Order: sequence, then C-alpha cells, then structure tokens
Amino acid sequence: MLRTALIRAALAAAALALTLPAARAQGDYPGKPIRLVVTFPPGGSADAVVRMLVPRLNEKLGQQVLVDNRPGAGGNIGLSVVAKAPADGYTLGVGAAGALAANASLYAQMPFDVAKDFRPVTLLAAIPFVFVGHPSVGVSTQRDLVAQAKAQPGKLSIAHGGNGTAMHLTSQLFQQMADVKLTEVPYKGSGPAALDVLSGQVPLGVVDLPAALAHIRAGKLVAFAVTGPQRLPQLPDVPTVAEGGLAGYDSTGWFGVVAPAGTPDAVVERLNVEITAALSDPAIVAAMRAQGVEPVPSTAAAFGAYIRSETAKWAGVVRKANIKLD
Repeated sequence: MLRTALIRAALAAAALALTLPAARAQGDYPGKPIRLVVTFPPGGSADAVVRMLVPRLNEKLGQQVLVDNRPGAGGNIGLSVVAKAPADGYTLGVGAAGALAANASLYAQMPFDVAKDFRPVTLLAAIPFVFVGHPSVGVSTQRDLVAQAKAQPGKLSIAHGGNGTAMHLTSQLFQQMADVKLTEVPYKGSGPAALDVLSGQVPLGVVDLPAALAHIRAGKLVAFAVTGPQRLPQLPDVPTVAEGGLAGYDSTGWFGVVAPAGTPDAVVERLNVEITAALSDPAIVAAMRAQGVEPVPSTAAAFGAYIRSETAKWAGVVRKANIKLD
C-alpha cells in the first residue's frame, strides 16, 4: 500500500512539473494586444457597448484590446474568423443570438459549429424589444391587438429589422404563441422599421428599445408590450408579452464574448473576471442603460448553458415558420 502511494505521489509530482511551464505562460497572459472581432458595424448598440468596455479592459489587462468590426451574414463572417484563430486568447469574438443560437437553423450550411468551435466567456448585454404601433391602429393593449389580428388574419402588417434577425424571430414567436397571422415587412435594421411605423406606412413593428423609446415617450408610438421576462425601467407602465396573456413568452436580443475552442481555462477565467467587473462598473452600467441596453455579466458556464437553451428554442420557432436564409 505504501509503495503504491509513493508511486502515485511520484507520478503526481512529475505531472505537476510538466504543467508548471504552461501555467506560468498562462499566468503571463496577455503578453500582447488582443483582437476583439465584433460581428456588427461601427455605431450600433453592440459596437457601442464594446467601445465602452475597451478603456477599462486596456487598463486591467495591461494590453490594448483592438476592435475589429466584421459584420455580415448575420454574424457568420466575423465568427468564422474567430473559429479559425489560434486558441491562445488573443483573438476573441462578440457574437449575438443570431450567429450563436439561431443561425444554425436558419442557414443550410454554417461555416462553424458553435458547440465545437467556441468557448463561451461571458454574456455582455441584453437588448429588449418592444411591440409598437401607430396610433391609427386604434387599439392600445396586446389583448385588443390579438383580437383584431384574429378577426382579420393577415391584414395587419408588422415591421421588423430584417429576415432572420432577432426581431423577425420575436415576431414569429409571438404569432405562434398567440395563434395569429401578421404580414411581415422586413427592413435593414430596427431604425428604418421604427421610422415607417412612426410615419404610418406600416401599422405595427417590433423594434429595439433605442429606436422606439423617444417616440413612445412623445406619444407618437403606442407601446403594446416589451418582449423580455420583466418590465423595463425605461417603460415601467408597459407590460410584458407574458403579462398580456402569453405566459412563458420571452424574446430578448443579446450578445456576448466567445473564444476559439481549446483556449486554456486560465485565459478564459482571466477574461471573464475582467469583463464582468467592467460590466458591473456603475459608470458603464449607467452609460449602457442610457442607450437602452442592459448589462448581463455571467459565468462562462452560465453563458454556455444559455446558448444551448436559446439554440433549442429558436430551432423550434424557425422549423415551425419554415424560415430559410440560403
């Protein structure tokens, strides 16, 4: 027994000696600038949030974080770059619900496998959506809206930010759960969709909070419901879709940070610690909320579980609606 214990101890010591150089190397991370591939164009909500975090990360990591905007194909172009990068923590990606959860069902061919090619680092932010209408629609509650849509299937049109976007899927989930048919009108982004509802070109819209908030407060748009699980502090009197009669409804835009698969645990942990600390900084929290974006720092494991649950949810919605983007 003693001899066996000694052998085990010797083997453990040898294994520890072999891991020490790697541990020291990870402890030196980062030793050079980090590229953060953002799958959105400059100026959008995700890009703005990332640029709020960068100065804090530069300071805490002791290296520059360089933003590399790679929009296109619903986020697939940018994340393809990350999937093919060395797994050393020096190339990271910021992806959203589309590329990390829904696109696997929307596209027949994907340039990566989210489960196999990435390591989750942390959620960054959630972007709530709002169902809005032009005042001429003549209804003021979600229940009234559903009743009108059931009485006149397909007559009401709804604007959203583009085919395959989170807003499109939000509309589809609503129609499926409410058992109504709306005619969808896709736009290139939430802003143009909101403007056409504002002008009365389209009676309804599902848009993100930044595009609609000022118009709702001015009384130029009617807010029927917010799409997340809780009411929004910016619109405390607007109920959730679930409160309006569709129990269990939840659709929120989100984005987070991923690293290439195989990135060492110590590197992921360091990144998670620094990014989540930045997301908890009161000044950053206030700046994000001023733009209608909610910070949602998480553990890497929780982010991974969320990606899996969102992938399964949107697969069902896409399948039932028969949506294909290629």
